[in-house]
Amino acid sequence: MSLPESVALQSFERISSTYASVSRSFSRVVPSRPLIISTSVMTRKMKVRNGGALSLCCLDSNHSAPLPSTTATSTSSAPPVLKRKKRYRKEYPGESKGITEELRFVAMRLRNVNGKKLSGDADSFSEDEVEERDDGNLMLSDNGNDENGDGVESWQPSLDGFLKYLVDSKLVFSTVEQIVDESSDVAYSYFRKSGLERSECLAKDLEWFSEQGIVVPTPSNPGVSYAKYLEELAERSAPLFLCHYYNIYFSHIAGGQVIAGQVSERLLEGRKLEFYTWAGDAEDLLKNVREKLNMLGEHWSRDAKNKCLREATKSFRFLGQIVRLIIL
Repeated sequence: MSLPESVALQSFERISSTYASVSRSFSRVVPSRPLIISTSVMTRKMKVRNGGALSLCCLDSNHSAPLPSTTATSTSSAPPVLKRKKRYRKEYPGESKGITEELRFVAMRLRNVNGKKLSGDADSFSEDEVEERDDGNLMLSDNGNDENGDGVESWQPSLDGFLKYLVDSKLVFSTVEQIVDESSDVAYSYFRKSGLERSECLAKDLEWFSEQGIVVPTPSNPGVSYAKYLEELAERSAPLFLCHYYNIYFSHIAGGQVIAGQVSERLLEGRKLEFYTWAGDAEDLLKNVREKLNMLGEHWSRDAKNKCLREATKSFRFLGQIVRLIIL
């Protein structure tokens, strides 16, 4: 329907006024999030048709202003992050030099006749355990309770006891050498033909005793038990077996010479046995073994090394039982 131009303009102004009023009311209702509505009201072509009548076009409100952001800018910053201090594990005594040096510290603790710790805490042993053990290196200790007060008990070796010691030692060395030579474990192959082998030398010594008309006994319980234990251990764990391997030869070279000298002087009229003779310098041969064991130890975990250190106490206990056969 056509409207007069004046009526059309009045209607347009009334619509615009109503729209502005609604916008102001909406802003008062929601003050926390003001809504700004910007509408471009355009009056398109108003053409007078049919005798000057105006046709009112629709309002164009396609364009609207963007809503302002209601996110408040935070003026406070997050608290600084405190970095946790890195804790470094304390090294075991001798750890920087290799597993054989760690074993040496264990031997030093066990050798202490008063049961006191000499240097470091290479492993966790109770004082009672230390007092009861003997490593076979420095004669036979009586935990400082000897009548002379020098920490070494008075003892008199017997020929029968010394023969038992040699027989049991031969069984142990033969077992160790057989395991190293025949095992498929590549770790053992490094110690074949080391020059420290003793079984053939012991066989010659026992044969000499037989030629003197002396009856050679059969292996006793300490040697049999130790040999059986070594066989089982070699199948279960190379690091633990090699702990015994090293301590057996180390103890024989380091402490066996003391025993050999006194026994030879008292029982054998100064004769030196093949058991205590090497084709070369024994210390150099042991050094070569030590280097190879340290090389292997670099690939062991800390847990495997700790088990190896704990196993050292068993090797010294077994060896001490065999050494004590000399005076039984």
